[in-house]
Amino acid sequence: MLRLFPEQEANERGFEALTRFLDLLDEVEARADTRPALDPLVLAFQLKLLWLSGYLPHLTSCAECGAESGLVGYSPRAGGAVCANCRADAIPLSPAGLHGIEGLLRTPLADAGAVGLSGRAARDALAVIASSYEFHGGFRLRTLSA
Repeated sequence: MLRLFPEQEANERGFEALTRFLDLLDEVEARADTRPALDPLVLAFQLKLLWLSGYLPHLTSCAECGAESGLVGYSPRAGGAVCANCRADAIPLSPAGLHGIEGLLRTPLADAGAVGLSGRAARDALAVIASSYEFHGGFRLRTLSA
């Protein structure tokens, strides 16, 4: 949180998002069948932090050429999804992952579990989050790789 929003760049919306996330975390029962980093609430919170910090992943068309179909990857350098022709430095992104990320961004934190992420979609969302933090923030969160 402090790496995205340094003290000299206080962000009230980021702080409110953090307190809302922590409140919701208190209400959620731990699930033994899911890695914490793949929980929809955690993924939604991380995506919303990227949004608040100005790094909202562009997902509606290719971030390189503008193609509106055939999106197959995510390029943190380009800041969004990319098509097959532009995927040179991209991480793979499934249609389910693309749809899941869009759903997590549209849905309030409290309803993140209702998005219905598949295992693949959750892993894709985590990969987008991790690569965005690494590229734009210059750091890797240990909690995302644990």
